Amino acid sequence: MNPQALFKCLADDTRLKTVLLIAAEQELCVCELTTALEVSQPKVSRHLAQLRDAGLLATRRAGQWIYYSINPELPDWAKDIVATTARGNQEVAASSCERLHNMGDRPERNRNYCGASA
Repeated sequence: MNPQALFKCLADDTRLKTVLLIAAEQELCVCELTTALEVSQPKVSRHLAQLRDAGLLATRRAGQWIYYSINPELPDWAKDIVATTARGNQEVAASSCERLHNMGDRPERNRNYCGASA
């Protein structure tokens, strides 16, 4: 990953909040992000694809769900930027974080918001 690609990803408000939420929660699925960000599923999916294609996110499949996490293969400098941004700018995603926490914990969250059975 080069610096231009990283900063281009983080320059968009939805992508920035997505990265900050994923950094805080370790991993999230589309339905969790849709609720937390209050945006449509296609919009969330489009931004996740851009973040994944840029190398910022990794994925893990669990049944029919795909969970997104910060790519462990990121260079250290990029991981440091994400971690520092998350630590120093919690207010950027505060309302999204609150909505996410109001969803409860997994597996209740998945059952109630994602239509999955536990």
